[in-house]
Amino acid sequence: MIFKTASLADIPVIWDILQAAIAQRKEDGSTQWQDGYPNLETVTNDFVKGYSHVLVENEVVVAYAAIIFGEEPTYNDLQGEWLSHSDYVVVHRVATAPEYKGKGIATLLFEKIEALSISKNVFSIKVDTNFDNFPMLKILEKLGYTYCGEIVVRGAPRKAFEKLLK
Repeated sequence: MIFKTASLADIPVIWDILQAAIAQRKEDGSTQWQDGYPNLETVTNDFVKGYSHVLVENEVVVAYAAIIFGEEPTYNDLQGEWLSHSDYVVVHRVATAPEYKGKGIATLLFEKIEALSISKNVFSIKVDTNFDNFPMLKILEKLGYTYCGEIVVRGAPRKAFEKLLK
């Protein structure tokens, strides 16, 4: 699989993947992503800012994440304590194409993100998710992310995690 910065042509596929993830969150009974976010404007902004990254298999986009090298303002108001206060990478809007769910794609995506971070000499990854996003919570636990506390995003509490890379 190839991990790369998304192209303009990938935006419609990314949006399809995110729409499926939004529907899945609703089906699972979650409140996450049920308030009109993320939307197509979010995806477009991610692309314009250079955040959009995709995992591709046989020229098909199978997963998406917004990867931000820099500060996430909401992370300054953590109710808890981060493992580090050095430079970090933020991972947002992780989604896998429905037909690839359960095949370890999200785990592979995070492994690729970790490798990208190390290649840029950034050794901390921070991520947040809804308290009821059990698939993401399971992935974060499996990959050794540490629960650091809670933040508030669009008025809702989120669990915040960090992983220090070697």
